[in-house]
Amino acid sequence: MIGKGSKLYSILFLKCPRCHQGAFLESHPYDLGQMNKVRETCPKCALKYRIEPSFYYGSMYVSYAVGVAVGVAVYMLILIFGLDLGVGAIFGSIVGVLVLLMPWIGAVSKSIWANFFFKYDREIANQVK
Repeated sequence: MIGKGSKLYSILFLKCPRCHQGAFLESHPYDLGQMNKVRETCPKCALKYRIEPSFYYGSMYVSYAVGVAVGVAVYMLILIFGLDLGVGAIFGSIVGVLVLLMPWIGAVSKSIWANFFFKYDREIANQVK
């Protein structure tokens, strides 16, 4: 179940890892002016999102893994639906989907990275309602 209190909720809905209420990003992932810009602090519980300078550089490794997972998923869907595509068309489909999902993959990767270091705190979440 994806509900408040689970890391999956925080990751998929781009919420604060500690209270699961405040926004994690300054704007929507597809807002190209502020694409994937992480807030300094949570607007609800005041959690400082940056532990140290360049904290989110580690999310690049997570982004690579998420991108590979998306590529494999696209390939598996092509096989499951029995689409008779050549190697070039399969490659083009995977690249096309990755390009379309690039902002979302970047945002989710930063959220996954933050969830490695911050944990949900039910007491704080109940206080900030």
